Amino acid sequence: MRVLQALLILAAITSSMVFAQEPPPARVVISKIAFQEVAQNRSFIGTLYYDRISHVSSEVPGLVTRINVRTGDRITNGTPLVHLNTEILEKEILIHQNQIEQADLLISHSKKNYERMESLFKKGGIREKDYDDANFVYQEALLKKLAAETRLEKLLIQKRKSIIHAPFDGIILDKNVDSGDWVQQGKPLISIGSVNDLYISVPVAETLLKFISLGQSVPVSINAYDKELTGTIDTLSPIADEKTKNVFLKIRIPMLTKVAQNMSATVFISTGTKGKLAIIPRDALLKFQGKDAVYTIKQEKAILLPVNIVTYLGDSIGADNEHFTEGMPVVVDGNERLRQDQAVVIVGEH
Repeated sequence: MRVLQALLILAAITSSMVFAQEPPPARVVISKIAFQEVAQNRSFIGTLYYDRISHVSSEVPGLVTRINVRTGDRITNGTPLVHLNTEILEKEILIHQNQIEQADLLISHSKKNYERMESLFKKGGIREKDYDDANFVYQEALLKKLAAETRLEKLLIQKRKSIIHAPFDGIILDKNVDSGDWVQQGKPLISIGSVNDLYISVPVAETLLKFISLGQSVPVSINAYDKELTGTIDTLSPIADEKTKNVFLKIRIPMLTKVAQNMSATVFISTGTKGKLAIIPRDALLKFQGKDAVYTIKQEKAILLPVNIVTYLGDSIGADNEHFTEGMPVVVDGNERLRQDQAVVIVGEH
């Protein structure tokens, strides 16, 4: 009896330990598979570049007194970039302002004299030559003021040009000048890439052009920090590579804050005609032994299924595995902690 009691106690302890080792049901959120006619695509590596680059130069010569930007800075349209010394220019402006004031005095005096001469000439009190001389002095004073105003206007323009501004919203790609440098007219000082004209150049085989249309939206991934976004096929290069026969597609992408010219990006381009594929949220995907997979639910247990991705659709993928069916549930939240045949409880659906 004692042996039997001991065996019963041991069996009870063993069964309780086994039960304790079983994980509790996992709480998961699911989404249901839908089928859609979509074209297959595959990934291509492209290069980021600024399609619009301005090599900002100076319209006037001068000594650089201040630089407001550094390489890599983001700037907006009209931002002051470079300041040139205007000390001598300010003196010349003051001189011409004084000349205009002198011209005003001369005009006032010569006008009064001319009006007196005109009155006397009409009465026959002076010679015609005296009248003409007075008129000449008056007209000359007017022209002197006009010339001084024109020169002043030119100097004021030169002063405005002594502060070089950004021509558009962009990022500083290169800086070839610093404080204390003497710059000549037309010398490139700063290179700016337009942040509103950011593109990816992607080489594709010429045989794929029949599956591509301008204006088509394509999934894009910025490889440096795994940022996913949507690009637009803007145009293609009119010249194919002579050796490979590849054609470069020009993909426009939205403005980014962390990006550098010549960074790499992955673009998913159509490579075939449309077919009916299972559309699965990318949140459902996970890696199992290096391959793509998803968890579905059968009889309240998690079942791992392989996924053959044939196209990328932004937040979703298209797969052609035969085991996927319309309305099949896949786990989109909580899947990273699941194990094969683990009990699950559905707490939500996307």
